[in-house]
Amino acid sequence: MKIFIIVVLFLFLLLSCCRVVPQNNEGLIETLGKYSRTVKAGLVLIIPVIQRLRKVSLAMFPAEISKYSIITKDNAEITTSLTLNYLVTDSYKYFYNNTDSVKSMVELIRGHLRDIIGRMDLNDALGSTSSINSQLSDAIGDLTDIYGIRVVRVNIDELLPSTEIQKAMDKQLTADREKIAAIEKAEGEAKNIELTTKAKNDALIATAKAKAEAVKTEADAEAYRINQLQASLAKASDGYFKNQSLDSFNNLAKGPNNLIVVNKDDLTNLGSIPATAKIWHEATKENE
Repeated sequence: MKIFIIVVLFLFLLLSCCRVVPQNNEGLIETLGKYSRTVKAGLVLIIPVIQRLRKVSLAMFPAEISKYSIITKDNAEITTSLTLNYLVTDSYKYFYNNTDSVKSMVELIRGHLRDIIGRMDLNDALGSTSSINSQLSDAIGDLTDIYGIRVVRVNIDELLPSTEIQKAMDKQLTADREKIAAIEKAEGEAKNIELTTKAKNDALIATAKAKAEAVKTEADAEAYRINQLQASLAKASDGYFKNQSLDSFNNLAKGPNNLIVVNKDDLTNLGSIPATAKIWHEATKENE
């Protein structure tokens, strides 16, 4: 019975000496409350009661920095929130150098972000999220090494102006949109008037050109007719003109007028014509 009790005590003591450090963790061994050494993952033997094992995870952790206010260079208030990923690079610094290394890291990031945005105007800050992320990553750099932490990624989730500024921006945006719409409408109307005027002018020009072409064509036809007539007359014989004269005389003779047509060579013999002699005699008698 005594042997059994001794074996049980020995096994209990042996188990008390054995500790297991999980994968991707480190162990900090304290002897009588004082740090003595760091051990890697695996089976670790410690002295019960005298020594103590503290485990520190080396895995990557996500963290959120809740919304807080920042004042820009032009005294505008904006609210921001961030997310980041970090991991422990030195378990000793992480556990012993700070009472809360993660909180210290978060405050460091907050301070640097205030400094970056505080040197920017509101419009620049709202439109430069990627640039701010890059500046923030460069600014914190190795500063978190004093906490035994390395920030792998930091990202600004949102940058929001205050409610009053947001309302003012909405009004300005609405005014700008209305202005753009009015300008576009005016430009459209001006373009429509320009196109309408151009179409009317083009129609007037086309009509004028058509009339000019018609007049020119008519003039060309008349000139052609005259040229052809003159050419034909130039080739005509004297007999043709005599015939034309006779036809004209015949037409005159058929008229109601007392008109006598004679050749110019017969004017001196006008009195020998019976009809004229009778007319002359009657006229002389009336004068008497």
